[in-house]
Amino acid sequence: MNRPEYCGRFAPSPTGPLHFGSLAAAVGSYLEARSHNGIWLMRMEDLDAPRTVAGAADDILHTLEACGLHWDGEVLYQSRRSAAYEQALHELQRIGAVYPCACTRREIADSALHGIDGPVYPGICRNGLLEGREGRAWRVRTNDDHAVTFEDALQGRQVQHLESEIGDFVVKRADGLFAYQLAVVVDDAFQRISHVVRGADLLASTPRQIHLQRLLELPIPHYMHLPVAINEAGEKLSKQTLAAPVDKGKPSLALWYALAFLQQSPSPELQSEKPETILEWALQNWHSEKLRSIASLRVS
Repeated sequence: MNRPEYCGRFAPSPTGPLHFGSLAAAVGSYLEARSHNGIWLMRMEDLDAPRTVAGAADDILHTLEACGLHWDGEVLYQSRRSAAYEQALHELQRIGAVYPCACTRREIADSALHGIDGPVYPGICRNGLLEGREGRAWRVRTNDDHAVTFEDALQGRQVQHLESEIGDFVVKRADGLFAYQLAVVVDDAFQRISHVVRGADLLASTPRQIHLQRLLELPIPHYMHLPVAINEAGEKLSKQTLAAPVDKGKPSLALWYALAFLQQSPSPELQSEKPETILEWALQNWHSEKLRSIASLRVS
């Protein structure tokens, strides 16, 4: 059987139970894939061992299953793919795209300008380590001469000057762990992801990923960044903001609210239906364009 042209994925981090914001992203990703007769894969981004909560991965998967969100194939676990990330780093080293960095966070904070995603690395180690210093991390070289541009399916045209807005960014951390930006592009290529549908909180990361995809000569997926759910204080729903976990005992209600959040206008009667019935309705009535140009939506 030929592989479908559309291949999507959902890639949660097991730092706690699935909350409403992540469920909404999963539903949007799932419906986009299924509406294009595509496949929908599952990736567990458990690369950051210090932040991973024991049992959270299984709990997330059980919650998705309770909501009728069934994925294709086996779950990919990033914690088992260090060899693939190491190979990618070796390739970046071979082409001279990365360099060792000895800087501490304090040193960077003291000399860096503030960019769109935190301090912009000031390039202290870009031309070589200072005498007596030892490299602790690996950074990718960036260059403002070629801005990274891409067309997001919901957020429109995006332009980012990596060197001045982000700086040379880390692909292998000082603690020996590979950074998210490298792992995600390696895994998207490995899983042959054609379309990435995720929250708009990751919109600013996409140019970094495209930069790495170009360096490693990997395919560049199509991107769609969905609105993120925020609380009354304007904070993104997350473990850090004490977002409540999705109630596995009431999956239909959780699905209904996710669809309402995604501007799909489900009828109140759907709340009493089984998750499979709700998803069948959602698939027949899915219109992602209703979310165009909306970066975030408040959840009361």
